[in-house]
Formats: sequence, C-alpha cells, structure tokens
Amino acid sequence: MKDGVNMKSLKILRATKIVSTLGPSTSDYKTIKSLMIAGVNVFRLNFSHGSHEDHKKSVEIIRRLEMELDFQIAILADLQGPKFRIGYVQDKIILKKGNKFVFDQKKDIGDENRVYLSHKEIYNCVKKDTLILIDDGKIKLEVIKKTGTQIVTQIIDGGTLTSNKGLNLPNAILETDSLTLKDKKDLKFILKNNIEWIAISFVQKLSDVLKVKKIVNSKAAIISKIEKPSALNELNEIILASDAIMVARGDLGVELPPERVPGIQKDIILACRTNGKPVIVATQMLESMILSPAPTRAEASDVATAVFDGADAVMLSAETAVGRYPIETVKIMDRIIKASEHHIKTHRKETNKKLMVDNSIYYAVSRSAVDLAETVNARAIVAFTASGKTALRISRERPDLMLIVMTPENQVRRRMSLIWGSRTYLSKVQGYEAAIQEARTIIKKNRIANNGQNIVVVAGMPFGISGSTNSIRVVTI
Repeated sequence: MKDGVNMKSLKILRATKIVSTLGPSTSDYKTIKSLMIAGVNVFRLNFSHGSHEDHKKSVEIIRRLEMELDFQIAILADLQGPKFRIGYVQDKIILKKGNKFVFDQKKDIGDENRVYLSHKEIYNCVKKDTLILIDDGKIKLEVIKKTGTQIVTQIIDGGTLTSNKGLNLPNAILETDSLTLKDKKDLKFILKNNIEWIAISFVQKLSDVLKVKKIVNSKAAIISKIEKPSALNELNEIILASDAIMVARGDLGVELPPERVPGIQKDIILACRTNGKPVIVATQMLESMILSPAPTRAEASDVATAVFDGADAVMLSAETAVGRYPIETVKIMDRIIKASEHHIKTHRKETNKKLMVDNSIYYAVSRSAVDLAETVNARAIVAFTASGKTALRISRERPDLMLIVMTPENQVRRRMSLIWGSRTYLSKVQGYEAAIQEARTIIKKNRIANNGQNIVVVAGMPFGISGSTNSIRVVTI
C-alpha cells in the first residue's frame, strides 16, 4: 500500500488510456490476460485482417476475462474502409524517376510500364497533375493524362514495386461509398456482438460519418479516423458528429508532408478537447518494439508528447498485433505515460490551460466541480451519468484527481474505458441518497479515500434523468 491506495488501485492513477490491437501475436487467452494486467484499457479488433470467427473468439475471451479479473475493458472494432490497391506485378519491378507508368483495367500481370488498377472511382476523380502515391508514399507519380480506362503518369520518385501495394491520392476527393460491401457485413457482425466502439476508416467528409451513424443507430459509439487531408476541411463538423476521434498518422503522414503531421496532431487534440470529445493518437508510437524489446528515445518522446497535449488514449497497432514483445510494449507504454503524467502534475502552472467553454449549464457545472474539488483537496470527483456525457465534460477539464463514474448502463461503463482519467462502476440503486451511499462504499472498498476525506459529487436533479446535470455536492467519507 502507498499513500492509502492499494496496489490494484495504482492502475487507476494512470489517466491516459492504452488501446492495444489484437492479432496473431495476441490472440490467445493467456496473452490477452497478460495484456489486461499490464495495463490495456481498450482492445482494438482490426477488420482489415482476420475472419469473423477470429474476432468472435477474441470478443469471448475479453468478456470472460473482464468478469474473471473484474476489469473495466472496452472493445474497438476498426472497419477496413475503402482501401485501394494495385494488382499483381512480375516479382519486383523497378520504377525509374522520369519514366512513364500506366494504370489500366487489363487484368494481366504488371511490369515496369503498367499495372492493373480496378477501382473505377479513381479513374473518375483523377485529372492532370493529380498525385498518386504507392506503398505508403515510397513511390510518387503525377498524372499527365487519362482516358476512361487508362491513367498515364510520370514517375516523380521511383522505387521497387511489388504486388497488391496500397495506393493513396492526397490531393483528390474520391466520390466513393464510405462503407464497402465488406464493411457492411462487418458492421452486422459488430452490432450483433455488442461491441462498444466502431472506428470509421478514411473519413473524407461529414456525410461519411452521418451515414455510418444512421446505420449504427446509437447501438455503438463512433470514432472517426482522421487520415485523409480532405477531412481537415470539415474537421470541427466531423468532431461534433462523432463520439470520438482517432489521429491516424499512418495514412495521414503519407498524404501530407511529414513536417505538417505533428502540428495537425496538436490541433486535432485541442479541437477534440474543446468540444469534449475523446481523442486517440495512433500509429507507430512504439514501432521499433515490433522487433526490439526496448523503444527508441524518439518513440518515448512521441508517446509523452501525446500525453502532454492531452490525448485521452494512445494506441498500439502492429506492436501488439504481430510484434515479438506485446506484453513488454504495453508495460513500457504504461511507464512512459505515468512518467509524463507525473511531470504534468509537478508542473501544473505550465500545463494547466483552461479551455474555452460554451455557454451552458452542463459545462459550467463540470468546470465548477473540478475547481471546487481541487480547492477542498477532494480525493475524487464522482459523476452520476446515464449516457456518459457528464463524465466527458468533467474529463475535458483534466482534473488533478480521480474521476469516478457511476452509471446504470453496462455498455456506457465499458465505453468509458477510453475516457481520460475515468474509472467506471455500475450503479443500479434508485434515488440520490442511496446512490451516494453506494459511491461511498465503492470508494472505501477500493481505498480511493479514507474516513474524513472529501469527494465531490456531480449529478442531475431530478436524479436519474439523462441530460439533467445541474448539481454539485461535497460529501465527506
């Protein structure tokens, strides 16, 4: 025990959450259990890989362990989206700078002069001077002319081309369906299995988000992945329409100059926090740990920067999906986050910047609750919420104390696993005083506060009505 808090409760003290992608390296019960114990808060299922049977097995293991370990865990289903790929080529083809290269609709094996490209929407949208990037931007081409069945390009940056490489168009908006046929089938599976979060890939515009929201119909929370430059044109609208945002730096870093990505990441995090929406920073955070048991110093700084900027969560992709050291990676990320958060706590004057707030009772109550809790040296803020919105507003203020969320909804409890600083419990009791007594019991049981210490309670009156947050109360344990 340390400072009145038991060792199990130490995990609560890390406010920034960890999202871990499951894959071949982490598909069994023992490894998933080890990841949870190491500090994972949200498991990501990547629907670009694996079968429904594989994902179903992972869901069942996570739910079983959630009960066995009494852990609060969320599942995030990441849709593949409209990913574009070239066809097959002869072994390895060398594309030389200055030469012409053609995309066409002949299904023949490609060579150094041409390759098959099936996606008709690309033929429709490209025009002269459109840039085409292949293999995460390693090869760059510029369109010099097109017909209905051919796109003729000049090679700007050459390189080695192999089959089925991904293709990006950074300065074009594709008139394509945001949901592929595969995505629609995956959505049915996801909703059937009551998964809490759904990530939409390659969001280009607000209508992409609205379409998915209409299908999901509040059965899951929506994360919009910002990885297309065109999404930045409607960023605020996309944030407001989404339940959370992911800064997906992989494709974003391909389609934008690399020097712009850090600034855009910072801007997106601030915009999300201002609007009270959770934000995840993803891609290549501890990339070297796919093969190495230790990260680079630059990677440690990258994770820390996301924490300093106020991200709700940081995400591991290949590091835990296919990497050699998935457990060690989570443990190291946990250590980096804790060290970064300790720095924030010891330099509050430098880091504690007040956000703009809209003129509403709900935001005013949340900010006042945080100010009051810090003034009276409370051990925790307790938020009673049916939808989770009260907890989001309080979390937005980044309080320097624990946020205990009490909700009657199990899906909301799980969703809150993504939210900065929160620890959520189910509350089924009726009535305000009974709920406060239940919160007292939970806080004492988990040694969050001792007798004589204060907590600040935020709730709505009349109690239990969603959207009525309007009261603050100081309660002594």
